Amino acid sequence: MNGRDRKPDPSAAKDAELAARLRALDRRLDERRAKDGAPATDAAQSSGPGMGMALRLAADFVAGVVLGLALGWGFDRLFGTSPWGLMVFMLLGFAAGILSVLRSAGLVAPPERRLRDERPGDDERD
Repeated sequence: MNGRDRKPDPSAAKDAELAARLRALDRRLDERRAKDGAPATDAAQSSGPGMGMALRLAADFVAGVVLGLALGWGFDRLFGTSPWGLMVFMLLGFAAGILSVLRSAGLVAPPERRLRDERPGDDERD
């Protein structure tokens, strides 16, 4: 079989058409971004701060629970109250982890600020 007996590949024409449409779409998107003043950002760059905050919140919660478990285990070993100390301190650690997450997320004010806001007339001292 020689080269002139070959028929043109229809998938190559479709690929070329799709590539041209993609370039046109990319150009229109760039024009729209320039017009709106929005910088062209990468999806990986925009998710960085959110991922960091999520990891911090998860670490705060896990640290509270692990600390509660460690204190409960130590309490049980010291006083022989197994498993009650472990259960009580685990629940306290869970509550402390939730409170820490809420404070880190900015949904609950730190105790210093809350006390300062509750006392009337203390604005003159600050």
